[in-house]
This record gives sequence, C-alpha cells and structure tokens, in this order.
Amino acid sequence: MNRLEANMLQGSSVLGHERPLVIRVSFATCVRTTVCLPLLGLITCVLISSVFHFEDSTGTHCQVPNYLPSISASISLSPECHIWRFCIGLHSAPRLLVAFTYFKFYKTRFASKFAEGSLSCLSLAFSLSENLGLLLLTYVSSSETYFVHKEGFVLFLVSSLIYMLITFRLWKAIKKYSLSPEDAKSHRWKVRCLLLNMSSCAFAGFFFWKHNMYCESGSYTFFALFEYLVVFSNMAFHLTAVWDFKSREVMVISSSEDKTF
Repeated sequence: MNRLEANMLQGSSVLGHERPLVIRVSFATCVRTTVCLPLLGLITCVLISSVFHFEDSTGTHCQVPNYLPSISASISLSPECHIWRFCIGLHSAPRLLVAFTYFKFYKTRFASKFAEGSLSCLSLAFSLSENLGLLLLTYVSSSETYFVHKEGFVLFLVSSLIYMLITFRLWKAIKKYSLSPEDAKSHRWKVRCLLLNMSSCAFAGFFFWKHNMYCESGSYTFFALFEYLVVFSNMAFHLTAVWDFKSREVMVISSSEDKTF
C-alpha cells in the first residue's frame, strides 16, 4: 500500500463514524508538476510547429531564412494553442499556491526585519504579475490581438526578472544565517538560473533588434533560441522550490458532515 492510498483510507468509517477524507501530496511533487506542465506543453508546441507548420511558424516580416519558430508563433497555431492553453490553465492555480507559500515563509523568516519584510511583499506582487502576464500572452495569441499579446509578454518578462532578483536578495540573507545544505544548494542554483536568464534576455533582445533593423538571415533564429533559454531558465528557477519546501505537504481535507473541503 503506497502513501497516498494510506492517507486516503483515513476517510473510511471507523466504529460507525466516518472520518474526514485526507489526501496528502508532497510539496516537491506539486512543484515538479507545476513546472512540468508548461515545460512539456512548450516542447510539444515547438515540435508540432517545426514538423507540421514549419513555414507558418518560421515566416518573418522581411522574408529572410529562419530555422526555429519563436514561442509566440508556436503557441498561436492550431492545435498548438489549445495544448498550450490547457497546460497553462492547469499550471496557474498551483502557481498561486507556491507564490503565497513563499510569501508566508518569508514573512515568518523575516518577521523582525523591515527591509526583507518589504521585499517579501514585492516578491508576492511580482510573482502574481508574472502569472498574469503569462495568462495574457497565453489566452491572447499574437495572431489575434498582437498588442495585448506583446504587452502580456513584456509584463511576464519584466515581472519574472524582477521577481528573480528579489528572490536572490532574500535567499542571500537566508543563506547568510542558515547551516542547511539544502538552503545553500537552492541559493546556488537560483544564482545560476538568474545569470542564465539575464544573459539570455540580453542576447534575445539584441538579436530581435538586429533582425528588425537589418533583416539579417539567422538573426531571428538566434532570437528564438535565446527566447527558449529565457523560458527554460525561468522554469528551472521556480523548480528550486523543491529544495526550499522539501518537507512540506499539500493537504486536502473533505468533511462529510458539512460537505466542505
């Protein structure tokens, strides 16, 4: 009998009284699932676009050769857009759970420190803003309303970068007073993901500007490549929550008496 089955059995009746149904899932599993949904969704969309819609997904406004579909192009075609929207729809609610879990963790950890406490509030605000930007660029495709899609992408990009910078500052303070190897490992990988994200953003911006200014062959391909790295490094950054909340669990309790969760 596995752990989940054992926990669900708590809802069985004992001596004629029905206990509440309790379902426990490790927080690490929740985080991995939350990250894997957009990761697998994006890989699937890019592969489908590259194999079945190559001309449509790699076409540029100045008709120069391009060999990789951008993310916006990959998630705007059909059935790719439906796959992406399905994955992000499932991903968004657990993402909010993780954001508020971090906020509660920071407020407890930095209860007596004004600077870090203020940064905790900003961290939550930019985490929610990042999620909002992701939802905007997902459910309004570039082929439908380009302006809204572009603003959603910019909101996601800026919010995610600021969120990572704030998180880096908070975990620098945590690492300073922590002897936990998990905290040190989490901080180390956060730094690596942040540096990769910032450098990828810079290169993606450069090649996007170069493509629009000079329409050089291959510039948009490099833009798409570094755009992938921006998103993958962002996902890897969020995956470090596995070490931050390794011993935590997500619990759902259902009471049969008042039929509430």
